[in-house]
Amino acid sequence: MAKWGEGDPRWIVEERADATNVNNWHWTERDVTGWSTDKLKELLLGLRVEGPEGSCEVTDVPTLDGEASINNRKGKLIYFYEWNVKATWTGTSNTGIKYKGNIDVPNLSDENDMDDLDISVVLCKDEPDTPLTELMRKEGAKKVRAALGSYVGHLKSEFTQGMILPTANGAASKPQPSQTKVKVDKTQIGPSVSAPPSSTGVKISTCKFSLKETFLTSPDELYRTFINQNMVQAFTHAAAVVDGEKGGKFQLLEGSVNGEFTELVPDEKIVMKWRFKTWPCEHYATITLNMKDRGNETELKMECKDVPTGEEDRTKEGWKRYYFEAIKQTFGFGARLY
Repeated sequence: MAKWGEGDPRWIVEERADATNVNNWHWTERDVTGWSTDKLKELLLGLRVEGPEGSCEVTDVPTLDGEASINNRKGKLIYFYEWNVKATWTGTSNTGIKYKGNIDVPNLSDENDMDDLDISVVLCKDEPDTPLTELMRKEGAKKVRAALGSYVGHLKSEFTQGMILPTANGAASKPQPSQTKVKVDKTQIGPSVSAPPSSTGVKISTCKFSLKETFLTSPDELYRTFINQNMVQAFTHAAAVVDGEKGGKFQLLEGSVNGEFTELVPDEKIVMKWRFKTWPCEHYATITLNMKDRGNETELKMECKDVPTGEEDRTKEGWKRYYFEAIKQTFGFGARLY
């Protein structure tokens, strides 16, 4: 028999006020079904698209069948959600004629990526044919997909607090990477390597590169993706600190990446100081993101300079995979809907 105070620490009840789930070893669960219902309605209601034929808007969400919960096991957060979403859209032609239709999303689940969602858009029975149906199938469905991706991001950012409980000294244990049943690549740009900081005052050899990418969304939505903390946490699948103002700091991926926004032109341009923590001390690359509206999509041009020589490939591939591809997968900005 182990002596008092000895043995597996996972089973030792520490001196804390509630003596609950010490060391976060036991399974705890938080039901977020009610919150999810409200959040989904908030994100979907009022979604609006416009085209040469007229405009369409989501006017009702009559059906939200499903559930959602967050679980903590051994300090690891696991998210479960499964929803059947039915919404109503109303279209108004340029001549003032009203039309009504339905949207059906039967498989919003942690088992499916956003790109795999089935979004069905139809016109109500007995309604005459209208080009607005096609507008809603293309542009409307794209906005619905982005809204559902935003719900998942909010779920993972707003309900992590309190799931990892403090220990006796009052400090909360560091949460392990969150999981869902869907396969999710741990978002980390390049390998985490330890490197001693270089002394300041030493000239560093640098290089530059540029990238171009297309996103199936509007410039304003893409702009918000980079400066909104909840959206950043959604596509990085990790806690982040993002102050989306000029001079605001950001820290991502458990401190692997940090920097500062030096210039912000809403919906058009973002300039930032950006660095890996393994780079020489206080050395930052300058990254400029320019967004151009190309009708149904947004073209993003990225200019990156002052990258330490030898870090070009790592930085370039990291941005392509863990920013661009992750954003498309999370919010559906890479899926074409026909």
